[in-house]
Amino acid sequence: MSMKRRKHRPKRAWASLSCTLGLLLQTGIPLALTQVVMISPAMAQAAIQDGYRLMNQGLVNQAIAVFEQAVRDYPQSVEARLGLAMAYQRQGRIDDAFQAYNRVLELDPNNRMALLSLGILGGYRIEWQDRGIEALNQLLELNPNDLEARSQRALLYGYQGRFGPAIADYEIVLAANPTPEVILGAAQVYAYNGDYSLSLELFERYQATGGVITGSAATAYAVALRETGNPATAISILERELGQTQELNGVTIRQRAELSVNYAANGQLEEAIAVLTPLRGRRDSRMILARSLIAIGRYSGDDAYTDQAIPLFQEILSQERDYLTVSIGREIADVLSGFPQIEARLYALEVYRQLLQQQPNDRSFQISEAILEREFGLISNASLRDRLEAALQPLPTDRSQQRVIATALVRLDSPDPSLLPYYEFLAEAGVNEPRLYYRIAQMQVQLGEYAAAEASLERYISTTDDEYAALLSELLRAEADRRQGNLEASASRYEAVIASNPDDAEIINSALQGLAGIRQAQGRLPEAVAIYDELIARNSQDAAKPLGRASLAYQAGLISEAEAEAVLNQWTTTRPASDTPPELFSLVAALPPSPQRESLYVSLLETNPDDIGIQVRYVQVLAARDPAAAEAYVDQLIASDPDNPNVYFVQGQLAQEQGDLRQAGRAYQTLLERDPNNVDALSALGGVRFQQRQYDTAARLYNEVLALEPNNRVAQVALVDLQVVNGRRLAALRQLEQLQQQQTPPDPSLAVQQQRIEEGFLQQRGFQPPWERY
Repeated sequence: MSMKRRKHRPKRAWASLSCTLGLLLQTGIPLALTQVVMISPAMAQAAIQDGYRLMNQGLVNQAIAVFEQAVRDYPQSVEARLGLAMAYQRQGRIDDAFQAYNRVLELDPNNRMALLSLGILGGYRIEWQDRGIEALNQLLELNPNDLEARSQRALLYGYQGRFGPAIADYEIVLAANPTPEVILGAAQVYAYNGDYSLSLELFERYQATGGVITGSAATAYAVALRETGNPATAISILERELGQTQELNGVTIRQRAELSVNYAANGQLEEAIAVLTPLRGRRDSRMILARSLIAIGRYSGDDAYTDQAIPLFQEILSQERDYLTVSIGREIADVLSGFPQIEARLYALEVYRQLLQQQPNDRSFQISEAILEREFGLISNASLRDRLEAALQPLPTDRSQQRVIATALVRLDSPDPSLLPYYEFLAEAGVNEPRLYYRIAQMQVQLGEYAAAEASLERYISTTDDEYAALLSELLRAEADRRQGNLEASASRYEAVIASNPDDAEIINSALQGLAGIRQAQGRLPEAVAIYDELIARNSQDAAKPLGRASLAYQAGLISEAEAEAVLNQWTTTRPASDTPPELFSLVAALPPSPQRESLYVSLLETNPDDIGIQVRYVQVLAARDPAAAEAYVDQLIASDPDNPNVYFVQGQLAQEQGDLRQAGRAYQTLLERDPNNVDALSALGGVRFQQRQYDTAARLYNEVLALEPNNRVAQVALVDLQVVNGRRLAALRQLEQLQQQQTPPDPSLAVQQQRIEEGFLQQRGFQPPWERY
């Protein structure tokens, strides 16, 4: 929630937050300081002394007249100008007071009273906040131990949403036996910064002094209660507050909004909507209303509420752009970037870019901009990784900066494993962002650290109240099973998630896409195509899904090469070159190598240098043109990353293309020495032995594949062909018929193989190399 003050409002945005300096509520003037000024030797002028006497007697208008005359008579008198500024402030003429204090500083730049008062007045108007902070900065440079100035600066930082420096100041002040008002101010800042447990401790500490939480402090208190699982208590507090007045002002508008969110959190959806009714259609309530609708949508699971919020954000951006504070801009961009609608995320990107113009060193803005630019295909994966690493060095020590950076980072769907240390640092620092653990688990799965990933998922589930956390964790466990070769276990997890029929479309889409990948890996391509058809039906606006469908359909023999190329050409001629979804890599790798696509291979490898399917296609076209250059390229791949298994697949494929089966066998054996259960390496080596007519060895390798993956289609089909080679054609046909009976829908490639066997035709190679499945 924003802590921004309404423009032209003479009262404080947090009505309950009394001045931490012990100032009089009506005047803003410390009595003790007034007495010091009155006894100053510089007050010899009788007229100036008379002005202070009148002001202390409550005759402020008369005092103003006296001071104005004294300023005309003594224009260089600091005491006269200071007295006039104080009188203006006591009378509520804050514009005049603001100008008068600045004139005092022209004569006496280090005048504590003027600097302190400007800091106080900075809380009255948005446009004065920066000047107030500047004045307090100067005062604290003169006296770092001035806790009154520090607490007021913390307050102003809080108004601006700059919670990092606000908390840094409050940590100093809270350690020095502060006044109850300072404790109350700190409690609100910690609430809005997301430190809910500490916020509650401070609210309780304030109540222990006899203080009563009312006004806008009650709103922050309700936030802390709701976020710590106690919306019912928050509701009772806010109902009490709103029951005392029907007026709509800055405080009650926020209270209504927070009450609505607490109703939603408590399952009282009708009450949540009803309490927002007075806020609809009001210009001063659009931001607050949009926030509330977003929260109601989150608690209810109904996207209709978030759909109502988007136009409100867009309206604010289009009409109030010149008046947006950094904190409000951040909030709007953070919310819009989480929507699936392209238009909403484009707005978010525009706002982040504008915010970076104001604060170019803000690392959370740098991260958010880079993530969105990658989502829209404006930069490559490599560029994204480089920009994120640059933004994360050095790692922040400030708690608030850690939190906003964590919030930005968790929006990255599939972080590069090289970023793992940064995520782990933020998690170990105690940042209250459960999704960090989920992202950490994702990277650990990519690195093959499966036990660590499971521990991270358990931590994620235990620290979040997200009802979908368990399903998200199951999706990642399914991916871990796939990487370990447990394809049926992976498929079962995906099917269980789909069967649970969650309301979250993203979860269903992820499960369907994962299941399609498993069926593809098992060689059950028609099933994978059918799953992709359902994905396309669910996501008709996703231009990348037809690419994935074309890749699978082409490999299954359901569409021709020309039809698959037409889908690819449609994409490459209508989308920017930097827009490279995974489906594009899949289709390009599935199609045969083509010299006309060499530039596309190079472009895709710049985006993802480790994609084996594209590496193979590039090496194939390179070898056709310049075999020596192809060998040098593969040697460079191995030299630059000898621990990367992909490079040995590329080496093996190139050797096979050149007829060097011995070299190909050595490449795949190198992989198996490192990972004896690498199914792809076993299949590839089996293919080599098949070509070398070492049929018994080939059969043994394919049976090892089936021991690891009982439904592996590549191995099943290859063993059928081996039956034929060994003169057991009828046994091969029976085995093939059994495979066909297991397929729903039928796999056309099996019928083609049956026809070949029946016609006595057998390709020498007799298998589908694993790299053709990428």
